[in-house]
Amino acid sequence: MKPYKKIVLAGGNGYLGSVLAKYYKNLADEVIILARKQAPAVDNIRTVVWDGKTENGWTVQLTHADMLINLCGKNVNCRYTKKNKAEIIASRVVPTKLLGDVIHKMTDPPKLWINITSATIYRHAEDHPQDELTGEIGYGFSIDVCNIWESTFYQSETPQTRKIALRMGIVLGHSDSVFPRLLNLVKLGMGGKQGDGKQYLAWVHEHDVARSTQYLLDHPEMEGNYNCTAPFGEKNADFMRLIRKAYGMPIGLPAPQWLLEIGAKVIGTETELILKSRWVKPQRLLDAGFTFQYEKAEYAIHDILSIKG
Repeated sequence: MKPYKKIVLAGGNGYLGSVLAKYYKNLADEVIILARKQAPAVDNIRTVVWDGKTENGWTVQLTHADMLINLCGKNVNCRYTKKNKAEIIASRVVPTKLLGDVIHKMTDPPKLWINITSATIYRHAEDHPQDELTGEIGYGFSIDVCNIWESTFYQSETPQTRKIALRMGIVLGHSDSVFPRLLNLVKLGMGGKQGDGKQYLAWVHEHDVARSTQYLLDHPEMEGNYNCTAPFGEKNADFMRLIRKAYGMPIGLPAPQWLLEIGAKVIGTETELILKSRWVKPQRLLDAGFTFQYEKAEYAIHDILSIKG
């Protein structure tokens, strides 16, 4: 008998959703993915169509769910134009409010609702790590998004459903994550530091992401904000060096800030995604007894490269 009856992944048709679906397929009777497009069922994983804006037939899928994980949100890897800003905010706030409204009216709602938010909510930090209790909230558009997002999440009244905002770091994994892009730079000999290389990377291995959600599910006393990042952050220069060393690439040309500014405009992104120092510590998870299998970057990198071959 499996430990869970139903796990629901709202907006779970992307990279992280696939990681979680694969993790829970052997732990739950069924895994439901709420997505805009239909997809064929695989084993006990099936897709139910929703638009993230309106209530219709998908709402019944939340009934008796052990856990709902909301993964909705437009990719922030774009230029912060007025149009893109509006879409980034709406793609997070609208589905979150919708889920809250639906859960509020249910008689048998999910036991736990995890909203995947972002560890970028904290300020640029090179002096010390930011945790949930003493961390300082930053400023700027990306932080504004996080604040609106979490405010919407907590404003919903869900007395029968425990709520956790999981502030996610950059997820490292074997397929469609940021790691293959960094590895490609290393393969081309361009895997040196970016900017001055002193900015910290708040990262977490994909397997630890999945494990942490199960830990949160199994501990009903846990609620509120939790950072989901590896305990030991790495400076950009050191992180790139670890990838080069693991791959066996002796050189890595650096990318100064002026070059990153040009490149960001060419490929349609923002340098903040690379240059902001995200030094974040998962203090509440650690205090609760959760242990990371990949607590250091070198462990995660070696694991990913071993699977990729």
